Amino acid sequence: MDTRLLEQYRSSLLVTERRALLTVETYETEIRLFLAWLSKNGLEAVTVNPGDLGHYLDFRRKKNSIDSRSAAKAISALRSFFRYVVNEGLREDNPALILELPKRKQKLPVVLSREAVEKMLASIDVSGPRGIRDRALFEFIYSAGLRISEAAGLKLSDVFFGEKLARVRGKGGKERLVPFGDEAARWLRTYLDTARPVLAGAGTGQALFIKKGGRSLSRKGIWKNYREITGLLGLGSKVHTLRHSYATELLYGGADLRSVQELLGHADLATTQIYTHVDVSLLRENHRRYLPNLREYTK
Repeated sequence: MDTRLLEQYRSSLLVTERRALLTVETYETEIRLFLAWLSKNGLEAVTVNPGDLGHYLDFRRKKNSIDSRSAAKAISALRSFFRYVVNEGLREDNPALILELPKRKQKLPVVLSREAVEKMLASIDVSGPRGIRDRALFEFIYSAGLRISEAAGLKLSDVFFGEKLARVRGKGGKERLVPFGDEAARWLRTYLDTARPVLAGAGTGQALFIKKGGRSLSRKGIWKNYREITGLLGLGSKVHTLRHSYATELLYGGADLRSVQELLGHADLATTQIYTHVDVSLLRENHRRYLPNLREYTK
């Protein structure tokens, strides 16, 4: 495998294209798999053709059973990689441009009711510093509608208790201010006053949410802790479900779509519009639940 070419491509994404770190890591993983496949089959990036790329994607589908979303991600990474190869003068064409992106079925995001979220939060054992931290963390994610990466990236200086605002760094490093509620503020203050000093020990890091020793709590750590909490309740939801539930609650309460877009940090309003479909689905569910015999009255 051409590890040097991969390293140069990664550097180009970071330095020249200024891509977000998560995007760089995703593309690097995809291209690492692709280069390994080329090496195994005696092929090279500078001479591979569209037919070879088609065989590679078929290989991925059969071996990894990737869905349309993963296939689209792989194709996007290939297009980006070969664009770099062309720009470097290593070949004249981009063979990935002929690949068609699979049509993705729009899935409505899974949401939890307010009662289910409150039950989950109340189930957290707050008898120790880790539990207090997790209660504050998930209260904050829900109250501010944060992505898991945004929560992991928060610093102490990003929280303004007087205004109940937090400075959040979203996708592409874009910053926004988001409000948070009284309950989140109360638990966050409790965490900062009691649990965080214990977890930090002699550490002097500035990350808001930390683990023992003062090191920043990672995205993987947040995901793992959430899975443990919800697993005991049989919810089986993801951390991102809290963000979906936050957005749906806003719309259900009467917030306009543009305001929700700003709060979530969506670059495109179309991304936010999916929550209007969730809202309608909730209305339909309530309709079926509370008027189960409506058809009898309308015959």
